[in-house]
Amino acid sequence: MQLDKSHIRVNDQVEIIAGKDKGRVGKVLKVHYKTSRVVVEKINMVKRHTKPSAMNQQGGIIEKEAAVHVSNVLIICPKCTKTVRVGNKMLDDGQKVRFCKKCGEAVEFKA
Repeated sequence: MQLDKSHIRVNDQVEIIAGKDKGRVGKVLKVHYKTSRVVVEKINMVKRHTKPSAMNQQGGIIEKEAAVHVSNVLIICPKCTKTVRVGNKMLDDGQKVRFCKKCGEAVEFKA
């Protein structure tokens, strides 16, 4: 399935709901819309063996975050501090915002 948009955005606080990191919380660093995957800070760490190169003089084993499927993460509402699903609605001034389905507050995170 290919998405052009996602309910998850960069800088969202999310909780992992499935897999080896279930229950852990982190900030979204990257969203890959074509593959429906997100990279979350300090979640799904993998080891990469790298050769020495111009950018990396030392080489060796590097730990970095791998992508997690969008269906395995839920946004944490800043108001009610629970994992929630989000919806979209238009405000009176014509601005489109995401809102928490539990408490009804806008879900927008500052960078």
